[in-house]
Order: sequence, then structure tokens, then C-alpha cells
Amino acid sequence: MMESFEAKLNKDNHINSLYDFYGSLLTKKQADYISQYYADDFSLGEISENFGVSRQAVYDNIRRTEKTLENYEKKMNLYKHFVNRNEIIDELSEYINENYANDQKLSEIVKRLEKVEEE
Repeated sequence: MMESFEAKLNKDNHINSLYDFYGSLLTKKQADYISQYYADDFSLGEISENFGVSRQAVYDNIRRTEKTLENYEKKMNLYKHFVNRNEIIDELSEYINENYANDQKLSEIVKRLEKVEEE
């Protein structure tokens, strides 16, 4: 069954996010294949030409690497915690803007917290 465009986009975004957190733990080849496939939107054929391997070899490597990234997340939860923290920061920021808009010190603290998450 063909994957819907929205489902593919969600999966691409998810894998790119996991790559942002765990990419440095991958081998160079794993990182190159995943980066070209998900971030650069290369086809399996283009990647196979770039590396002089079969499309099947690229496909197999990408699928194994996806599982590796998912396993890292399952064990470390870095992405999950990042998302949760950002949701809380957004909620806090909204609450402050609605109820304490004139409190400069509180606004500065939230801005500092947001910067920490961006680093």
C-alpha cells in the first residue's frame, strides 16, 4: 500500500529529528545514506550511484539505520524529552504573556530558557 504524502512527511521529519540527536552515533556510511535520503531527498538510485552499490544495499542500510535511530531513542529518549520541554516552555511563555506581560524579569528568564533549548 502506498504511503500517504502526509505520513511520508511525518516519517521524514521524525527520522530527521532522530538524526539530529543521534547522527553522531552512526557510522559514516549510515549517516551519509540517511542524510542523503531524508535531508537531501535523494532517491535510492541516486544514492546507489553515489556510492557504487545496488539500490537494494542502500535500501537495506537505510532501513537498518532507521531501526538503529529508533532504538537509540527508545533507550535515551532525548527527542521525546526535547519535545516535552518545548511544549512546557511554550505553555509557560503563553501563560506569562497573558498574565504577566509587564514582568520583564520573568520574560527574560523564559527567553534564556528558550535559548538553552536551541543550543
